[in-house]
Amino acid sequence: MPPPSGVPPVETDRDPGLQPERTRLAWRRTTLTCLVTAILALRQAVRSGASALSVAAVGLAVLAFLAFLLVAHLRIQRLGAARPAAMPPPTALAVAACMLALAVFGAAVVW
Repeated sequence: MPPPSGVPPVETDRDPGLQPERTRLAWRRTTLTCLVTAILALRQAVRSGASALSVAAVGLAVLAFLAFLLVAHLRIQRLGAARPAAMPPPTALAVAACMLALAVFGAAVVW
């Protein structure tokens, strides 16, 4: 039931519907995609012969995946609140950096 007019809504008046669940699922899908990228980079490096560049790229891809996994896990936990806070800019920058790093390291292994 909506609050009467003139009464400010309180935090319990929020009805987020399924939005928090969809957002958590999106974070999980993205994490799975990063894992697959890191595994495919490792597979490609093993099949093509382990050069110093491919070993370094795979190692850095795994580190980027682990960093993304940590950020995603923390964000998924924070989405459980009644009113989750917006993602801070440093966190958003870290997510973008991890995704870019995975793409670059995956390309380095294939190259």
